[in-house]
Amino acid sequence: MTRTPHPRRTVAAAGASAAAALILVCATPAGADPNPPPTAGDPTPSAPVQIDPNSPDLKLPEGATLAPPKVLDIVSVTDQGSVSASQPEERQETSNTTVTYALQAEVLFTKDSAKLSATATSRIQAIAGDINAQHVTSPIRVFGFTDNLGSSEHGDVLSKQRATAVYNVLAAQLATLGDPAHTFQVRGYGEQYPIADNSSESGRRENRRVEITFTPPASS
Repeated sequence: MTRTPHPRRTVAAAGASAAAALILVCATPAGADPNPPPTAGDPTPSAPVQIDPNSPDLKLPEGATLAPPKVLDIVSVTDQGSVSASQPEERQETSNTTVTYALQAEVLFTKDSAKLSATATSRIQAIAGDINAQHVTSPIRVFGFTDNLGSSEHGDVLSKQRATAVYNVLAAQLATLGDPAHTFQVRGYGEQYPIADNSSESGRRENRRVEITFTPPASS
């Protein structure tokens, strides 16, 4: 479980005509209180600032209107076959606009190779089944990424070879399912657009991936 630059998780909503103070109260697990009571000598906290709801500064200029509320993006994430919570073998990210499957390179290929394993083939075929079931007509993006080890030129070549290998299986399976009429974008971005810190092996593992992204038809 794509990036051109890589779109990610943003939620926005239109504001209201009057300002309000929002206080979030979070539950704290049992243990030491992270906010102990003040001790002698500590400055006394000031009272909250009072807001005059009738202040002209809180009113829209005459003739102005608020933009309609709009949700830009909401993302749900599903991990499969995780070695640990931060190391999923396959991650599916579903937003209100796109679906992305990110597959770890270690699951798909042997080290420094673009030859797919049998397990990888079955995973890609399952993704093809999802694309077919959702009646996708938009272009399907298959993008490869590597970590920052080795030369950037090698990473560019390897990531494109891996993306192409995934594309070959995906396109063939869609044709088998009677759904061959698709446009694909197949690219290798090498070490560009990391999603984790390349200074650790766990981070580099996350960055070595192939992503399949598509846009399902809008619900009627």
